[in-house]
Amino acid sequence: MDLTQTHYAQLGGEQGVYQLATRFYEIMDTIPEAWELRQLHPQDLTTSRDKLFKFLSGWLGGPSLYIQEYGHPMLRARHLPFPINLAMRDQWLLCMDQALNEQVSDTALKQALQFAFRQTADHMRNQAG
Repeated sequence: MDLTQTHYAQLGGEQGVYQLATRFYEIMDTIPEAWELRQLHPQDLTTSRDKLFKFLSGWLGGPSLYIQEYGHPMLRARHLPFPINLAMRDQWLLCMDQALNEQVSDTALKQALQFAFRQTADHMRNQAG
Protein backbone atom coordinates (compact mmCIF):
# COMPACT_ATOMS: atom_id res chain seq x y z
CA MET A 1 0.00 0.00 0.00
CA ASP A 2 1.36 3.41 -0.98
CA LEU A 3 0.92 5.60 2.09
CA THR A 4 1.57 8.76 0.07
CA GLN A 5 -1.68 8.31 -1.88
CA THR A 6 -5.21 8.76 -0.64
CA HIS A 7 -7.54 5.78 -0.51
CA TYR A 8 -9.40 7.50 -3.35
CA ALA A 9 -6.28 7.37 -5.54
CA GLN A 10 -5.42 3.83 -4.46
CA LEU A 11 -8.89 2.67 -5.51
CA GLY A 12 -8.39 4.14 -8.96
CA GLY A 13 -9.84 7.61 -8.50
CA GLU A 14 -13.29 8.50 -9.77
CA GLN A 15 -13.70 5.34 -11.83
CA GLY A 16 -12.66 3.03 -9.01
CA VAL A 17 -14.85 4.70 -6.40
CA TYR A 18 -17.83 4.75 -8.78
CA GLN A 19 -17.27 1.06 -9.49
CA LEU A 20 -17.20 0.31 -5.75
CA ALA A 21 -20.49 2.17 -5.14
CA THR A 22 -22.09 0.51 -8.16
CA ARG A 23 -20.99 -2.97 -7.17
CA PHE A 24 -22.12 -2.42 -3.57
CA TYR A 25 -25.67 -1.71 -4.74
CA GLU A 26 -25.64 -4.55 -7.27
CA ILE A 27 -24.74 -6.93 -4.46
CA MET A 28 -27.32 -5.46 -2.08
CA ASP A 29 -29.96 -5.74 -4.79
CA THR A 30 -29.31 -9.41 -5.49
CA ILE A 31 -28.15 -11.37 -2.44
CA PRO A 32 -30.85 -12.78 -0.16
CA GLU A 33 -28.71 -12.05 2.93
CA ALA A 34 -29.28 -8.32 2.36
CA TRP A 35 -33.03 -8.50 1.76
CA GLU A 36 -33.98 -6.48 4.87
CA LEU A 37 -31.44 -3.78 4.03
CA ARG A 38 -32.69 -3.65 0.44
CA GLN A 39 -36.22 -3.00 1.69
CA LEU A 40 -35.05 0.27 3.29
CA HIS A 41 -34.05 1.63 -0.13
CA PRO A 42 -36.15 2.90 -3.03
CA GLN A 43 -36.94 0.54 -5.90
CA ASP A 44 -34.65 2.51 -8.22
CA LEU A 45 -31.19 2.58 -6.66
CA THR A 46 -29.76 5.21 -9.04
CA THR A 47 -29.96 8.11 -6.57
CA SER A 48 -28.70 5.97 -3.68
CA ARG A 49 -25.72 4.83 -5.75
CA ASP A 50 -24.98 8.39 -6.86
CA LYS A 51 -25.05 9.69 -3.29
CA LEU A 52 -22.82 6.86 -2.05
CA PHE A 53 -20.35 7.52 -4.85
CA LYS A 54 -20.27 11.24 -4.11
CA PHE A 55 -19.92 10.66 -0.37
CA LEU A 56 -17.16 8.08 -0.81
CA SER A 57 -15.29 10.39 -3.16
CA GLY A 58 -14.69 12.93 -0.41
CA TRP A 59 -14.53 10.44 2.47
CA LEU A 60 -11.74 8.56 0.70
CA GLY A 61 -9.70 11.70 0.02
CA GLY A 62 -10.94 12.73 -3.42
CA PRO A 63 -13.16 15.62 -4.51
CA SER A 64 -15.88 16.58 -1.99
CA LEU A 65 -18.69 15.93 -4.47
CA TYR A 66 -21.33 15.18 -1.84
CA ILE A 67 -20.63 18.34 0.15
CA GLN A 68 -20.68 20.44 -3.02
CA GLU A 69 -24.14 19.18 -3.90
CA TYR A 70 -25.85 18.39 -0.59
CA GLY A 71 -23.83 20.10 2.14
CA HIS A 72 -22.24 18.38 5.11
CA PRO A 73 -23.04 14.64 5.07
CA MET A 74 -24.24 14.49 8.71
CA LEU A 75 -24.32 10.71 8.25
CA ARG A 76 -25.91 9.76 11.53
CA ALA A 77 -28.60 12.43 11.31
CA ARG A 78 -29.43 11.52 7.71
CA HIS A 79 -29.82 7.86 8.68
CA LEU A 80 -31.96 8.41 11.81
CA PRO A 81 -35.26 7.85 9.95
CA PHE A 82 -34.14 4.30 9.14
CA PRO A 83 -34.03 1.48 11.71
CA ILE A 84 -30.37 0.52 11.83
CA ASN A 85 -29.60 -2.28 14.25
CA LEU A 86 -26.84 -4.90 14.29
CA ALA A 87 -28.51 -6.89 11.52
CA MET A 88 -28.78 -3.86 9.21
CA ARG A 89 -25.19 -2.90 9.96
CA ASP A 90 -24.00 -6.41 9.25
CA GLN A 91 -25.97 -6.65 6.00
CA TRP A 92 -24.46 -3.35 4.82
CA LEU A 93 -20.98 -4.55 5.73
CA LEU A 94 -21.55 -7.89 4.00
CA CYS A 95 -22.31 -6.07 0.74
CA MET A 96 -19.39 -3.66 1.10
CA ASP A 97 -16.98 -6.45 2.06
CA GLN A 98 -17.97 -8.43 -1.02
CA ALA A 99 -17.52 -5.37 -3.24
CA LEU A 100 -14.11 -4.69 -1.70
CA ASN A 101 -13.06 -8.33 -2.06
CA GLU A 102 -13.93 -8.22 -5.75
CA GLN A 103 -12.25 -4.88 -6.45
CA VAL A 104 -9.28 -4.46 -4.10
CA SER A 105 -6.33 -6.83 -4.41
CA ASP A 106 -4.00 -4.92 -2.06
CA THR A 107 -4.51 -6.62 1.31
CA ALA A 108 -3.38 -3.67 3.42
CA LEU A 109 -5.66 -1.26 1.55
CA LYS A 110 -8.61 -3.65 1.80
CA GLN A 111 -8.07 -4.10 5.55
CA ALA A 112 -7.78 -0.34 6.10
CA LEU A 113 -11.01 0.28 4.20
CA GLN A 114 -12.84 -2.55 5.95
CA PHE A 115 -11.79 -1.15 9.33
CA ALA A 116 -12.96 2.36 8.40
CA PHE A 117 -16.27 1.07 6.99
CA ARG A 118 -16.88 -1.01 10.13
CA GLN A 119 -16.34 1.99 12.40
CA THR A 120 -18.64 4.15 10.31
CA ALA A 121 -21.33 1.48 9.96
CA ASP A 122 -21.30 0.85 13.70
CA HIS A 123 -21.68 4.60 14.31
CA MET A 124 -24.83 4.58 12.12
CA ARG A 125 -26.63 2.19 14.49
CA ASN A 126 -29.65 3.84 16.08
CA GLN A 127 -31.39 0.80 17.54
CA ALA A 128 -30.33 -1.96 19.90
CA GLY A 129 -29.93 -5.48 18.65
